[in-house]
Amino acid sequence: MRALVVDHSEAGPVRFADVDEPVPSAGEALVEIRHIGLNFGELNYVDQWPVGAVHGHDAAGVVVRAASDGSGPPEGTRVAVGMAPHAWAERVAVSPASLGTVPEGVDLADAAALGIAGVTPFRVLRKRSLLARSVLITGASGGVGHFAVQLAALAGARVTALVGSPERAAGLRELGADKVLTDLAETGDRFDLVLDTVGGPVVAQAWSSLAEGGTIHLVGYSSGQETTFPSGTLFGFGEPRSITTYGDMTPTGGELTDLLGLMAAGRLAAPVGLRGDWQDVDDAVQALFARKVHGKAVLDVA
Repeated sequence: MRALVVDHSEAGPVRFADVDEPVPSAGEALVEIRHIGLNFGELNYVDQWPVGAVHGHDAAGVVVRAASDGSGPPEGTRVAVGMAPHAWAERVAVSPASLGTVPEGVDLADAAALGIAGVTPFRVLRKRSLLARSVLITGASGGVGHFAVQLAALAGARVTALVGSPERAAGLRELGADKVLTDLAETGDRFDLVLDTVGGPVVAQAWSSLAEGGTIHLVGYSSGQETTFPSGTLFGFGEPRSITTYGDMTPTGGELTDLLGLMAAGRLAAPVGLRGDWQDVDDAVQALFARKVHGKAVLDVA
């Protein structure tokens, strides 16, 4: 079967290859993949995976063989695959713990946009009550950012979206952002929670805008830049502020089910900014790296 595998050469980060068919264990379902969801991180930091390994973590498709131990969805079920290894292939063996059943009315391509981009902000934002609190989403024009803006607004927060340029602000107010900024200097607001996908100088700027008792959750570092805190800024009186890392790699099935339920109810939209055929994966990767994709890139598996 065909798959997208890790390529460390200049032609990378992924290439097509013929690979062996997956052999599911008793506790795994065999899923025929119809769509794959690309993520900036897994493509930009491809050197963290071995050459030739089937790449990718997010996809959607149909169960063609249920797990033989009786766990998980039956044959014929439409499913989203989230944060599972080796997902960018024609067929994948997946633990049911990493699957979410796709309800009627939800497009499989939209379901493929979940996974890392949807589950990450969902896990962060539900850690505390957001009702009437001020939340800042950095890198809001990306996949994680689009989901984060919607989820924070659904939770009752006052949402500020930070983007890199005016062109990348399109559609964020419609998703629930109360304010859309290109520079934190444009506001004097203090934030109770910051979900940061950018890293670099933005983190230091967000720290200066953090309210007493507030937290910055670091979920990405797409800028690739260092963060430097000016002398004295990490000292302060009042209720402690904090910076928290994120690295939750536990199974995603429960969160996928919740997010798909929100989609089916019309309360959550999939931020698919690029849709194409997986034959054109090189073009999609270049568009992601050039920051030309607003939201997620989803490719159809021919």
